[in-house]
Amino acid sequence: MVKSWVVCFRAFFFLGLALLPFSVFAENGLPLVNATPSAGGGQDYTLSLQTLILLTSLTFLPAVVLMMTGFTRIIIVLSLLRQALGTQSVPPNQVMIGLALFLTFFVMSPVIDKIYLDAYKPLSENQITMQEAMDKGVAPLKEFMLKQTRESDLALFAKMAEVDKIETPDQVPLKVLVPAFVTSELKTAFQIGFAIFIPFLIIDMVVASVLMSMGMMMVSPAIVALPFKLMLFVLVDGWQLILGSLVESFY
Repeated sequence: MVKSWVVCFRAFFFLGLALLPFSVFAENGLPLVNATPSAGGGQDYTLSLQTLILLTSLTFLPAVVLMMTGFTRIIIVLSLLRQALGTQSVPPNQVMIGLALFLTFFVMSPVIDKIYLDAYKPLSENQITMQEAMDKGVAPLKEFMLKQTRESDLALFAKMAEVDKIETPDQVPLKVLVPAFVTSELKTAFQIGFAIFIPFLIIDMVVASVLMSMGMMMVSPAIVALPFKLMLFVLVDGWQLILGSLVESFY
């Protein structure tokens, strides 16, 4: 039964995050909608201030969640791979984003499981308060981000935020950790992209030299090099190599 709940929680992670505060409002007796009698005998319905603030903050939730996961690294590497191959729109953006989301989901599965078991489940069973659930839910995300963040980036943003000396990982505030994590992810993604570009760049240079030596300067080297790039990518099983390396880079 627990396994089935874990699967459901994974599948509807974003939906659960959106609906969780509403269930907390209901448990604590906070009205989502206020009804007041009107002069004509009817009722006027207005949203409470807490609900309005909550709905406004939910619009920023997808961006916040994506910036605190491995999505940034994955989508940049896949985009650089497409540029290195020279295929303008293949795979299309929808496929790229979908693949990046599922890979992110795969990488973040242990973190999501820990959030579910340590924060969501006890909260749904009224064993802990909302504040305790938030603290326990953020802890696995902070642990994941700290493992992927360079100390130099962390020190930079800690200095910019004028944060006092940090002695333990628990003392790192999110306002410092999140931008440091994103910066480290960008650096790592560009490093992986550089390694991907090298073999395809060599093919481009060889094809361009051959065309120049044959006097075929009117023929685009990109068109001639594309089939050789695709052949090389297929022969080395490029998708398995790149996707496997991407996932392993987080551990």
